[in-house]
Amino acid sequence: MSKIRAVVVEPNVSGHLALHDVDAPTPAANEAVIRVAAISLNRGEIKRSTTADAGWRPGWDLSGVVETPAADGSGPSVGARVVGFLRSGAWGELVSVPTHSLAELPSSVSFAQAATLPVAGLTAYHALLKGGSLLGRSVLITGASGGVGHFAIQLARLSGAKITAHIRRPEYEKFVKESGADFVVIGEDLSSASEYSPYHLIVESVGGNTLGTALGFLAEDGVTVLFGVSGGAEVTFNAQRFFATGGTNLYGLILFHELRRESAAIGLQRLLSLVAAGKLRPQIDIEADWTEVADVAQKLLNRSYLGKAVLHISNL
Repeated sequence: MSKIRAVVVEPNVSGHLALHDVDAPTPAANEAVIRVAAISLNRGEIKRSTTADAGWRPGWDLSGVVETPAADGSGPSVGARVVGFLRSGAWGELVSVPTHSLAELPSSVSFAQAATLPVAGLTAYHALLKGGSLLGRSVLITGASGGVGHFAIQLARLSGAKITAHIRRPEYEKFVKESGADFVVIGEDLSSASEYSPYHLIVESVGGNTLGTALGFLAEDGVTVLFGVSGGAEVTFNAQRFFATGGTNLYGLILFHELRRESAAIGLQRLLSLVAAGKLRPQIDIEADWTEVADVAQKLLNRSYLGKAVLHISNL
């Protein structure tokens, strides 16, 4: 097969995304060729698609079946059901994925469930790792109704933490409570979260005034993990309170950096085992055929749904 179908940026069409014929992948020795069954969408790749050059191929999250194993003998064998992560280009019929970014699916985990895990699940997983032991400790999660926030609440609950979830819209309160939040703070202003402070760990994705306020809620030796700035990139905070608390940290997390230290395969396997055991529940609000990618991507930018959107490519 010399050509496959893939999602590419097409600036002149609605939603800037379309299916085009592209060259079939030519794998490196440590890469397996995956026939993709399902993909999921993330805000970062969609936002980049709105300004990227024509022909750029977005896509981080994928699940499917190994069609050609890696030539170096690493990774799963032919026919294995897998989930994988790529820096770009995951949204195609066939893709080459380094074996250190693949994990085999337990039989009870569907392609759709698995496809939600690479970016949102791994980001939550690595954010919580920065807090060390969370048993009996207070954790604040901002942007808690988003994909990362939803996984972070569940993982923090499994770690024995006391969880405060911050959301901006009151209609999401039931959603985050059912995910495992003990307390919920609603609105643009985070100041009422002080009632449940100090926090050993703050998982933060809003930035702006929210981050500035959150930094004042840290416990001694506490850490704020920042992985997004949906509410603004400029931050003002009380620096004296921050350093005078003692040992406080602000950690900037980007998933690509974390995966240099621990391969995606390790975290994905851990997350998959939790899904298989019924302890971690992906929230899938939209399932559609991948021909609808432009429409679903626009819904994501408009925040029209709570959980993840999964698009199906083939019926494996």
